[in-house]
Amino acid sequence: MHLYNTLTLHKETFIKKEWVTMYHCGPTVYDYAHIGNLRSYVFADILRRTFEYNSYKVHQVINITDIGHLVTDGDDGEDKMIKALKREGKPFTLEAMRDVATFYFEKFVDDLKSLNIKLPQEFPRASDHIEDDIDFIKILEQKGYTYPTEDGIYFDTAKFTPYGKLGKLKETALKIDDQTDIQSRVGWNSDKRSQRDFAVWKFDAKLGWESPWGKGLPGWHIECSVMSRKYLGQPFDIHTGGVDHIPIHHNNEIAQSESAYDGPLAHYWMHNEFVTLNNSKMSKSAGNFATLAELKEQFISPLAYRYWLLTAHYRSPANFTLEAVQGAQNALIRLISLIGNLPDDGFISTSYKENFQTYINNDLDTPKGIALVWDILRDKQLSDADKKATIINIDEVLGLNLIAAKGIAEETVKDVPADIAALVEAREQARAEKDWVKSDALRQEIEERGFVVTDTKDGIRVILK
Repeated sequence: MHLYNTLTLHKETFIKKEWVTMYHCGPTVYDYAHIGNLRSYVFADILRRTFEYNSYKVHQVINITDIGHLVTDGDDGEDKMIKALKREGKPFTLEAMRDVATFYFEKFVDDLKSLNIKLPQEFPRASDHIEDDIDFIKILEQKGYTYPTEDGIYFDTAKFTPYGKLGKLKETALKIDDQTDIQSRVGWNSDKRSQRDFAVWKFDAKLGWESPWGKGLPGWHIECSVMSRKYLGQPFDIHTGGVDHIPIHHNNEIAQSESAYDGPLAHYWMHNEFVTLNNSKMSKSAGNFATLAELKEQFISPLAYRYWLLTAHYRSPANFTLEAVQGAQNALIRLISLIGNLPDDGFISTSYKENFQTYINNDLDTPKGIALVWDILRDKQLSDADKKATIINIDEVLGLNLIAAKGIAEETVKDVPADIAALVEAREQARAEKDWVKSDALRQEIEERGFVVTDTKDGIRVILK
């Protein structure tokens, strides 16, 4: 397997055998995840499935941030969980914070299941690891990497010479300690020795935990260093996340983990690009986002969104439009229908499997994998039964649930819009009256509005066109 490593900016051969350990930065559970967030987990799922397809065993961890993540990526602003308490009129207590976090965590897991994403072996929660965080900070303090300010305990990045090495930022933007890119992401704090320095503990007299430095909350970055080491050891194999984590969050993880334990945190760092909306990054703070629930309201299946994501390489930006995802859904419905009509008991084509493995092992080239599925269906030299067996085998990685999702078309539009339902009912009345001209005209109008009516032995079926 060849995987692109953000640490070296090159594709590298993955040489480890049998076992793979993977850590993925999980959500801050203060609100519903948006579909841009979810691309990161589809990417991690494809990575995991690819390893399993190559006969590896995978130990995967996705953390849950339920404290300590401020509204900026650094040390400025309000904790996102406190923001959620205010929004929902909850009391300012740790118990209420955990209740809110649990609600949104469960919704997040529902989204993962809807997208047919395999769940990790662990979902560690930040609030369950406060003592571990404190122990970690003590090590940094004892080794001289921290200093106090009025609002918390900070990591001194000047004492970690390779700071910014992930993505080779050390050689570009991060050598300029000014008020430009860094300030826009983490805010400005005159008490810090350098604006690149980051909090490992933030004081909070009202809502927090006792520590040797005062009551407060662990820094967002410290949580990931602690939980990844606890569940996977250090170093582990692969750390994944979105590209927005590279300049601050992931470089901060590296700095504190390598300083504390004198060795690499992870061997490979892999990052997915953004899903954009109106050609801008999806963002809750900017109100520029869509959720999976909103897609369902537009009669878009979550698996159609997964299919659409897989038609782009994970390191390429993907600009979301409803029309593009509707097109992906139409392709997926057709694919499911074609496969569903093929006979069983075939054999997996060795040549097609090898081709797919070549594509997917080359840094997860899912667009070529999707194209190969259609090539298989068009191959007149391959029996229908062998086509089905081969595609089902490939779907172990693509995760489109092509056999189990046979009812996707019906499920997608089981609650059709009222105006379409009225047209369908009028068409049925015309058919009952044997007014075939009117019936055909109504069918045409329904199709012009983006739906297809099919008459089956079990009754009427309405699907997206």
